[in-house]
Amino acid sequence: MRSAPDDRTARAMIRDEALRLFAASGPESVTVRQIAEAAGVSAGLVAHHFGSKDGLREEVDAYVLAVFDAMLGELTGEGGARLLDPETGTGSLSEAFARHLPADSPLPSYLRRLLLSDTDAGRLLFQRLFEISRAALEGLAAAGLAAPGREPAVRAAFLLTNDLAVFLLRDRLAEVLGADPLSPGGMARWAPEMLSIYAGGLNASPQGEASPKG
Repeated sequence: MRSAPDDRTARAMIRDEALRLFAASGPESVTVRQIAEAAGVSAGLVAHHFGSKDGLREEVDAYVLAVFDAMLGELTGEGGARLLDPETGTGSLSEAFARHLPADSPLPSYLRRLLLSDTDAGRLLFQRLFEISRAALEGLAAAGLAAPGREPAVRAAFLLTNDLAVFLLRDRLAEVLGADPLSPGGMARWAPEMLSIYAGGLNASPQGEASPKG
């Protein structure tokens, strides 16, 4: 049992520990007993609150969707949704995560598992992200900052998958780049290259550098 005081309810502690364990090992590999031990409660109390591991997983999914929805709300406003501001680099999913989540947050890891899972929660989250991506592209096009493309839906999906790749491949990117791409330092390196490519293609140079001669 926990010895330090904790102002969370037992239900919240169980949910949070399940989220951490699910993110690290996958829901299928985690047992109710492991979750109970991590939360400092009995397995019976887990069953009392959630009925089963499936019920607990549904609770975790709902909680994660609510957290992401609140964060994604930042990317909407009077000017419309913005997945990417081509002038500042703000408004991207990566930037929002870097600003709001601590380095040890299990949410990015759980996001990977959720998006790749064959679950209603995973499909709902991706649909929400895609809708924001489409609205972002429409807003940028209306402001004269981007072209909608021949197929706006495909272009919006392309921008979204580029951004999500940072989360899905976070660990591998950290290995080859020597820095967590979701950390402030990693984002400071990632954003200029990303924005240069979006603005001018692979021939573009980062701001402040001369463009290569063709």
